[in-house]
Amino acid sequence: TVMEKVLQSNPILEAFGNARTLRNDNSSRFGKFIELGFSRSGSLLGAKVQTYLLEKVRLGFHASGERNYHIFYQLLRGATEDQKRLYNFHDGDTHGIELCNYFHYTGQGGAPTLREFTDEEGLGYTLKAMKSIWQEEKVSKVLALCAGLLHLGQVNFDSVENEGGQQVAAIAEGNAQNSLTFASDLLGVDMTMLKTALTERILVTRGEAITIQLAPEKASDSRDALTKTIYGALFLWVVQEVNQSILWEKDGDVRSSVGVLDIFGFECFAINSFEQLCINFTNEALQQQFNKFIFKMEQAEYEREEINWDFISFPDNQDCLDTIQSRPSGILAMLDDEARLGARGNDRNWADRLYKHFIPNKNQVESDNTRFSATPIEKSRSIFTIRHFAGPVKYTATTGFLEKNKDEIPVTAHNLFDFAESWLIKEIYAVQKKETEEGACAKSNGKPAKTKTVGQQFKEQLTQLMTKIETVEPHYIRCLKPNDAAKPNMMTRRRLTEQLRYGGVLEAVRVARMGFPVRMNHDLFFQEYRKL
Repeated sequence: TVMEKVLQSNPILEAFGNARTLRNDNSSRFGKFIELGFSRSGSLLGAKVQTYLLEKVRLGFHASGERNYHIFYQLLRGATEDQKRLYNFHDGDTHGIELCNYFHYTGQGGAPTLREFTDEEGLGYTLKAMKSIWQEEKVSKVLALCAGLLHLGQVNFDSVENEGGQQVAAIAEGNAQNSLTFASDLLGVDMTMLKTALTERILVTRGEAITIQLAPEKASDSRDALTKTIYGALFLWVVQEVNQSILWEKDGDVRSSVGVLDIFGFECFAINSFEQLCINFTNEALQQQFNKFIFKMEQAEYEREEINWDFISFPDNQDCLDTIQSRPSGILAMLDDEARLGARGNDRNWADRLYKHFIPNKNQVESDNTRFSATPIEKSRSIFTIRHFAGPVKYTATTGFLEKNKDEIPVTAHNLFDFAESWLIKEIYAVQKKETEEGACAKSNGKPAKTKTVGQQFKEQLTQLMTKIETVEPHYIRCLKPNDAAKPNMMTRRRLTEQLRYGGVLEAVRVARMGFPVRMNHDLFFQEYRKL
């Protein structure tokens, strides 16, 4: 049934998009808006899923006590002996270490198990859901690609001297060579081209291609970047496949719809980077809409009571949104400009441009609108602070803002995907290109379509989301976790206050308090004060 198909889409999205964090065993590492379409009679016709900003950085690194995406652990712990042979998961190669701790991409955080269910059970749920929308062959191909990425993470590099006397990367002898072979077979790509994609970079200047041999540490970065590219494209393809399975047949049949937005909450860590800026930008936009909604309810209440409400001022955070998104002088716009400089652009230059624009005067530490600030010491470290509705957040510019925003696929990787034998690699690559290119096809002047930055894609998605929200009747659910230990009868005051602030609840209370803070219905008022 349609209902079953819609429900079965969730285990798939959770397997590929959720991970264990220090605070949550099943944390969504992407934003999701699911719209349910209903007929005139109220029957469910289908659904549509829109996703936002998958946390691809988790593919290459996750902290102690955390995990990579669930699908990898489900595959390693739940695979049958036949599947282990097929995916080259050989327990004998691990020297007694559990497979999840052996593989680089799954073992960095200690590969902890989940509290609610085992990874073996998780694989069962995931396979059942995948087989409800895909044929067995397609399921196997997707799992093989995930296994290929695990083997790709095992490829490490030795330093060798090239003809020019420079130390450059070469695939290490022994297990690394085997891992390269396994990865190319399971991914369905040419092994020589994969090796080139890992150890070389091609720069195209004035139509001329220059090949640069990478140093070992740069080759490791290249390996992780390739993994992020493939997995990010796979995730987009999975979402597209899910939508094709659950989408209603005709738009004209949909008479009403219910949308559920499950988006990332406000984030503030010891070190904050591009992902946190995008996430907090989203929360600023949603908070503004939330404030407007609360304000409208207040206004309606006063009009119903025939009370003058003109004195209530609306707390507007538009200046913070403008600081981040306005063109040409917003933070994201200047980041895009820096990306257009190519090899000349870098994170530190971008930070200097921000300082010159927002705090141009000598000894000035705060912008005129008070949203942007940086002390002399912070400037020397390329750090800047944005005062969000939930509080100030320090962002460190030199954490790869520029590269994360460009999210470019290297020329060597383009070649790898173009000539891949695997139909799945070709399909996910096509979905990735469609998502990132400004035009679906080449422009009329014959030039290829420009590639959109992550910031541009994100702003477009957010604009569409806000337009959608403003045309419907919203309802808000705020989830509060009493503690981080997942234990009953235990409440941590600081964590709860933090969640109330970050969830915009304290801001909503502030809106309400700008009017008359004490509210009583007439019957209660009469009972309380009748004696007077």
